[in-house]
Amino acid sequence: MVEFLIWLEETRPSTWMRESGGAFFSSLVFHSIGMAFVAGIHVVTDLRVLGVAPGVPLSLMRRYVPVLWASLAVVTASGLLLLLAYPAKALTNPLFYFKLAAIGGALWIMRALQRGVLRDSRHDAGPAPTRARMLALVSLVLWAAVITSGRFLAYTAKVMMASHLQY
Repeated sequence: MVEFLIWLEETRPSTWMRESGGAFFSSLVFHSIGMAFVAGIHVVTDLRVLGVAPGVPLSLMRRYVPVLWASLAVVTASGLLLLLAYPAKALTNPLFYFKLAAIGGALWIMRALQRGVLRDSRHDAGPAPTRARMLALVSLVLWAAVITSGRFLAYTAKVMMASHLQY
């Protein structure tokens, strides 16, 4: 694994991401803005499922789903570029895998809500079913975990570069 990380961080794209201030900074900005959209759409949808803003028909929340998936594409691309800059920093940190798992869980919940209460206009006026509300609550917890773990990644890395692992 160390050999792979060293090889990866010595590639031209990895070196460019680290040494070109503009590339790293731009990726960080796109990642942050994309995450704001992804997490924001989830939070708004989850809150509506939980009963906040009952005057807004629940089925109308589906309109934001294409923005969510487009933003997720931006987050994925920018995240891969950030990972490319310092692969050992993330790939040797268990918190990184926790963050990815929390994102996966939250996306699975959104997909379940999309196929359920967001598709069924019978839930527009009344409270959402208990299962949907429980999923929305878990989703909010997962997004709080994603954001918190993402911030902690900057401070919990034990290795910045794989080449530092060699003795």
